[in-house]
Amino acid sequence: MLRFYYVIIISIFHIIYYVIKMDYMARHPERFPEKRAYKTVRRVVRQVMINGRIRTKAYGMEKLPKEGGYAMYPNHQGKYDTLGIVYSHPEPCTAVMDAKRSKMPVADGIIAVSRGFRLDKTNMRSQVETMNRVGQALAEGRRIIIFPEGGYFHNRNNVQEFMPGAFKPAMRAKVPIVPVALIDSYKPFELNSLRKVTTQVYYLDPIPYEEYKDMKTREVADLVRGRIIEAMKQALGVEDLDTGTHEVTIKELRHEEHESWKREKNDVKDDKVFEDVIENIREDLKH
Repeated sequence: MLRFYYVIIISIFHIIYYVIKMDYMARHPERFPEKRAYKTVRRVVRQVMINGRIRTKAYGMEKLPKEGGYAMYPNHQGKYDTLGIVYSHPEPCTAVMDAKRSKMPVADGIIAVSRGFRLDKTNMRSQVETMNRVGQALAEGRRIIIFPEGGYFHNRNNVQEFMPGAFKPAMRAKVPIVPVALIDSYKPFELNSLRKVTTQVYYLDPIPYEEYKDMKTREVADLVRGRIIEAMKQALGVEDLDTGTHEVTIKELRHEEHESWKREKNDVKDDKVFEDVIENIREDLKH
């Protein structure tokens, strides 16, 4: 979480500017078409990446459908997931987000200006209505990110079970399903470090409606999850992933930070500068 707060502190003036700007744009959609609004969202994402020392490598953009709407189904690792996809996705897209989390200042503006969807997990009727609206938007040609795991809790590079209900909007809209594999997307805002981090986004082959139209939602969920796991194993060079419920211990997080430090040992001088900045901030807060 150190990087998360660090980005907020050094980006405070940018945050104020973009919060005001996105609020105005959201209230005047007739003046700001989808593509123009999306450019603003991507500027915000790039600012977060620059200030947070985050790099994202993306693969498979050429596989994305050229026309019509489609649903992207990624594995869920943390707060950075949507940002990594938005950064690498060339055409306007939006996301379905937990209503409670979407109320954070910057997240609220991004969801509003990108005309995203807020999912109230405490109200079943509201959830059904929201997912129906998502399906309608897909049918109208929009591109929407839906996290089928429903949330994240120290998932890291593990993949939890996918909820079949998350696939109903795509199936009703009869649009292609694009599996998206996210790797190391938990690192930016989970590891207690300011060292440079690199995340990866893999857009996999779309699954056309004709391929899954006779399947049940559970079968579609398993198909998409299986493809994401295979892509992650290939990218990570491992034979298996821990796909069960996994709670990360402090010891494991410290080990991950240590491994990250070894990989970034050539950047020690730069890291020292950032560590000094944080130390100064801590001292100022004490006084």
